[in-house]
Formats: sequence, structure tokens, C-alpha cells
Amino acid sequence: MVIGEVEKPVVVAVTGTHSTGKSTFLARLAHELRRAQAQVCTVADLGEQAQRIGLPILHNHTWLSTQWIIVKGISDELSAWAHADVVLVDRPVADALGYYRAALACRGEQADPAVAARLERLVRDHSVYYDLLYRTTLDPHIPLGEDKTRDADAEFRHLADHHVAQVLHDLELPHRLLPADGHDQALEDTLGFVLDKLAGTDGDRR
Repeated sequence: MVIGEVEKPVVVAVTGTHSTGKSTFLARLAHELRRAQAQVCTVADLGEQAQRIGLPILHNHTWLSTQWIIVKGISDELSAWAHADVVLVDRPVADALGYYRAALACRGEQADPAVAARLERLVRDHSVYYDLLYRTTLDPHIPLGEDKTRDADAEFRHLADHHVAQVLHDLELPHRLLPADGHDQALEDTLGFVLDKLAGTDGDRR
């Protein structure tokens, strides 16, 4: 799809609370797309990068860390546009806002209305570029992964799940659910969707 003078790739994003299979699903999708000769770029979760530069995450998220993740995520996504047919986003911009709301709820705090409105505007405005957005659903029986430092608080994990879903609802962002037992079907559906977009059979991409 051409937006102004810019050729936009197909963008698929997956949001949701931690250890719900986002990265695994996107890795499988990337593998299948590359087998189909598509040029793929994955934009990764920014939580660890935020932590490395001294920004608070998880329970301690602030509006500043949230805005940094949103703006950096937008920058990384747009940078990838020039290098790929398909951009896969592990934690799109709505994710950061959901985690910020979860952190506030965990601490019993309220966001400043002006700050909340600004963050919501950033998320809403950029999310129009996602061709397909998934939200993982939490299965509490699946344990936290051990491949990276994780928050082991089950209550916060539930809070993040709830608030990410609420952000998508509040901002009216179209999305599909991605349950833990639905990855195979979602992979098939998404592969077909992306390849059709790349072929221009839906009329959107030439």
C-alpha cells in the first residue's frame, strides 16, 4: 500500500501480557513467510532496552517510560518499513499503554488526564498502520518463560492482560484474539492474509 509517497509493508502486530506466546508465534510466522520468499523484519519488545537505560518497567512504569517505549517503538517500526515486505511487531504501541494502566492500578494511582489523553492519542494515531493486530489471551496454567527476566507476580500478569484488552476496547482498535491453543489456525490465517496482501489480491497493495 502506498501512503503519500511512502510504500508501506504489511504490518502484523501481537500484543498481550507476558509469557503468552507472542514471540513464539511471530518467530513461526517469520519462518513461514521467509519460506514464501517474503522479506521480513521483526520489531522486538522494548522492555529490556528501557530497563538497560534506567527507565522503570512493569509495576514501576511511569508516563515517561511509557511514552519512551511508544515513541521508540514507532521509530523502530517506521525504520523497518524501508527494509521489508512484512514487518512483525512484538508488542505494538497499545501494549505500553496497557502496561502503564496496569502499573497504576497495581500502585493504586490515577494517571493525569492530560498525560493519559496524550498517550492515547499517540497509540490511536499510529495503530492505523497495523494491517492485522492480535491480542493473546492469558492461560494462567502456562508458566512464565525462563528465557528472560520476568515479573513473577501472577496478579500483575492478570492486570496487564486486563488492561491491554481494555486499551484495545477503549481506543476501538480492531483485533483478533490469539489463544494459547489457537496458534496453528492463526498462523495459517495470517500467512494467507499476508500473502494475499503482498500479491495485491485484496486490492490494497500493488
